[in-house]
Amino acid sequence: MATESARAAIGWEPAPRPGWVAPHLEAEFPGLSLAMVEVDGRPGRSPEPVRHRLRDLSDRLFGAEAIRLRGRPIPWAYRVFYRQIGLDPDRDRTPVEQLVLDRLQDGGFRSRGLPADALTIATIETGVALRCFDADQLVGDLCIRDAAPGERLPGRASELAAGTLTIADDSGPVGLLFGGTAAGRAVERDSRRIAIAAVGVGAVPAIAIDEALWIAAATLEAA
Repeated sequence: MATESARAAIGWEPAPRPGWVAPHLEAEFPGLSLAMVEVDGRPGRSPEPVRHRLRDLSDRLFGAEAIRLRGRPIPWAYRVFYRQIGLDPDRDRTPVEQLVLDRLQDGGFRSRGLPADALTIATIETGVALRCFDADQLVGDLCIRDAAPGERLPGRASELAAGTLTIADDSGPVGLLFGGTAAGRAVERDSRRIAIAAVGVGAVPAIAIDEALWIAAATLEAA
């Protein structure tokens, strides 16, 4: 959960809303957290200032610098968590490492429009894992929990395996914790309000989570 001192450090009010984490998951994975903000915004082509910022980030992150990134505290915390939940971070990339790999393969951070570019900027700047949803399609607040028996991710035919970690609202799973988004919950062309969610793990500091949400929200609101 974000602290008052963290919010004061970046001068952002109101505070992000903390999400609920299933108690047994909190006990098993200390530091697992979820926080969310909602902003007015619609998907579309990113304006020039956003594309310019992507180019600046591309110039700052290349070669040896990109390789060293995985050893920094926040990216490393996600690698550790991936292994704890049975994922191989060298195959199933953490969000920040996938973005860096894409940058190396593409020769730069390619603009993919909003809100994707806003999340890219915030994740590269902070290392924090971010997701977004159509806020008008969510029911209640978000939480992190494992899938119930027989539960499915809307839009997929197969049942979720027991113990699958999901982000859920009051109606059921809206996405995998680090994976696909449920049908009807993603940001679409007609979306007008966007929910940005940050997944914290391990020793990822509250101020980094606040900063990631602030960067993403500010980028969307300024577009």
